[in-house]
Amino acid sequence: MDSAVFQHFRPEERPFVERINDWHNQALNEYRPILTDFLDPRQIFLIETVLGKLDETFRYWQDGGYNQSERRRVIFAPGYFQPEPGDFQIQLFEIKYPTKFAKLSHGRILGTLVNSGLDRSQFGDIITDGERWQFFGVASMATFFTEQITKIGSINVRIEPIPLLDAIIPVVDWQDETLIVTSMRLDTIISDTFNISRQRAKELVENSRVQVNWSVNERPDFQVDLLDMLSVRKFGRVQIREVLGKTRKERYKLKIATLRREPLSH
Repeated sequence: MDSAVFQHFRPEERPFVERINDWHNQALNEYRPILTDFLDPRQIFLIETVLGKLDETFRYWQDGGYNQSERRRVIFAPGYFQPEPGDFQIQLFEIKYPTKFAKLSHGRILGTLVNSGLDRSQFGDIITDGERWQFFGVASMATFFTEQITKIGSINVRIEPIPLLDAIIPVVDWQDETLIVTSMRLDTIISDTFNISRQRAKELVENSRVQVNWSVNERPDFQVDLLDMLSVRKFGRVQIREVLGKTRKERYKLKIATLRREPLSH
């Protein structure tokens, strides 16, 4: 790969950019489809940016199990290949629990799955309709999910594989907003999104309370970019959906989506 390509991305993204090139070459050299695990929106954006305009010799497809999925598996393949839904090897799981006596949350479910020893790439979105909870996983991990995940916090649960067609219609609490900021620094985005002081935002970052694309980031001056997902403990999440340009005062105008944590919720 041309080394000039890397200047457009963050240094820490270089290994993933190299993996994109490897997937591309493997699909072409072996003349067969290559399937990834679940990727986050920023990683998918990197794929689209690196590969650019495609021709009839190579294609890639993505699927997360339902239309509005955030995390998706990607198939890289020669031009002849046309994927079927089953080629993505995604299994839907429903979490059975005593709904009358217990309450689950996205954070508790995510924490349980991650703390079970699973890599985050082994499962996709976690969705709810307000009572039922489901998540999408790598199909080959079905036995692990059903046998190893028996508790979420103190709540006894049973993980049940179900058809993708039985996916619930998720409750979407994301709010679209417009944000104007002086810079794309991590602490600036957090400060202006959640209406807290810059110093408070800086402390949250330095105290490991902020994740960028599901990895802890302790750099207040980190430059946030398109489709980055920021998770701020006890405040919520924000994703940069679009950079709309700059104002006359040279401030960035952003289209963002926010998921704000309600007081007293988990």
